[in-house]
Amino acid sequence: GFTEGATVNASGEVFFVDMPNNKILRWTREQGLRTFMEPSMHANGMCFAADGSLLVCADQKGELWSVTPEGKVTVLAKGYADKIFNGPNDVWSCPKGGCYFTDPFYPRPWCPYTDAPQGTRQVYFLAKGGTPRRVTEDLVQPNGIVGTPDGKTLYVADIDAKKVYAYAVQPDGALADKRLFCEVDSDGMTIDVEGHLYLTNKAGVNVFDKTGKPLGVIPIPEGWTANVCIGGPKKDTLFITASTGFYAVPL
Repeated sequence: GFTEGATVNASGEVFFVDMPNNKILRWTREQGLRTFMEPSMHANGMCFAADGSLLVCADQKGELWSVTPEGKVTVLAKGYADKIFNGPNDVWSCPKGGCYFTDPFYPRPWCPYTDAPQGTRQVYFLAKGGTPRRVTEDLVQPNGIVGTPDGKTLYVADIDAKKVYAYAVQPDGALADKRLFCEVDSDGMTIDVEGHLYLTNKAGVNVFDKTGKPLGVIPIPEGWTANVCIGGPKKDTLFITASTGFYAVPL
C-alpha cells in the first residue's frame, strides 16, 4: 500500500512497514518477505536499538514502542505535557541508550483527531527509562531523523521547510549549535560509514557528503520515496521503501 520505516538489525535483516495495510514486514535474501507484526497500529518509522529491540512509531495510537524479536510490545512514550503526541513519525536510537523521535502531524484515516494535539511539531528525546523531553521549538514539520555512529551529531529533516538541519548532541540529550546542512524536502534518511547522508523525496534518494555537498540522485521509479537504510550481511546494500515498492541498490 505504502512502504515506510526501513531499518536493519545486527544480522543485516531488513524490516519495514506497509503503513495503510497495518503490517511490519521483514526481508532477507534467503527467506524473502515475511510478516513480522499484523496489526501494527499502522506503524511508521522504525529503528533497531543496540540491545536488539525494535523501536516503532505506532502512528494509530500516537505512541513510541519497543518491540522484542518475538513481537512483545512495551509502550515507551505516549505523550508530553499531559497531551498525546501528534503521531511519532521517525526515530533514531542513540549508541549509548535513549532515542530521538520526530512528532509532526499528518491527518490519517485511522487517527481519532484532526488537529495536532501538541499544538506544535517538534523533536523529542527519550532517555533510557525516562520520560520524553522536547528538544526543539522552531521546526515546521520534522520528519526523518538520524545520528552519526559516534552519537555526537543529529540530523533532522524539516520536510515542509525543505531543509535538513544538523545539531550537536549534548551529554544530557539536549541539542545545540543548530546549523543548516542542506536544502531539500526530505522524508526519511540514513547515513553511511563515510558520513554520506541519503535523503528521500519525490526525486528518489538524494546523496550528500558530510559537508552538505550534493553528490547525486538515485532515481526510484515510484511517485514518492519514503525511507532508506543500509543493510545486508555485509552492510553493503541500500534498501529503499518507496510507495508500493521495496528496492535494493548495491553500494
